[in-house]
Order: sequence, then C-alpha cells, then structure tokens
Amino acid sequence: MTAHVTTMLQTYPKDMGSVDQQKLAECIEACFECAQTCTACADACLAEDMVADLVTCIRKNLDCADICAATGNVLSRQTGNNVETTRAALEACRTACRTCAEECEQHAQMHEHCRVCAEACRRCETACADLLASLG
Repeated sequence: MTAHVTTMLQTYPKDMGSVDQQKLAECIEACFECAQTCTACADACLAEDMVADLVTCIRKNLDCADICAATGNVLSRQTGNNVETTRAALEACRTACRTCAEECEQHAQMHEHCRVCAEACRRCETACADLLASLG
C-alpha cells in the first residue's frame, strides 16, 4: 500500500511544506492497516465461544478502528492548513492504539487475532508518535 500512498502524496500539485513525506506515508498506511485489523479482530472476538469475556476488547477494537480510519483520512488531505486538528487526530489515534494494544495483549496467548491486532496497534502508535515528533 505504501507505494500508492507515497505516489499520491508525490502527485499533490502544491508545495507540501516541511512535512516529512515518508513519515506521513508510513502513518497513513499504518492507520488504515490498523483500522482494518481492529475491525477484523472485533469480528473474530464476536466469533469466540467466550465472547462475554471479550466485550472490552471488542469496544476498544471498534473505537480504535474508527479513530484510525478518521486519522488516515485527515492525514490524506493536504489542501489548506489544519495543524491543530492534525495534531489532535494523531494524539487521539496514538492513545486509541495504545489502549487497544494493551487490551489485546491480555488475550494474545489465547487468541492469535488479538496478538496480530496488538502488533498493528503498536505499529500505528509508533507511526503517529514519529509523525507528531516530525511536526515539531
């Protein structure tokens, strides 16, 4: 996916300023990948026999998926300047990913889908932090 994300950023007709395009592309990709992974993890949790024990995990998966998708969309827009919203979205995404990863890690030994989801969340959390740091 990075190739398409990077290519789209490179085709932007205006100057994108000082934004680190590689960190931006990596973060967009991580956000959309995490959104999909969290959605799939929530669905897999619903299929588990002990679904009642996974209610918190499902909630955090779905919240994280929504926040990651919204953040990926916000980051994909380069027209105009909306630094405050971009920073807030990145902070919210980083928080959602951290809390979802922590929850999934509690189930990772028993449910492989939770292990995979926690990895995707940690990757996105790091990508958001890296992009935030590069924004100054």
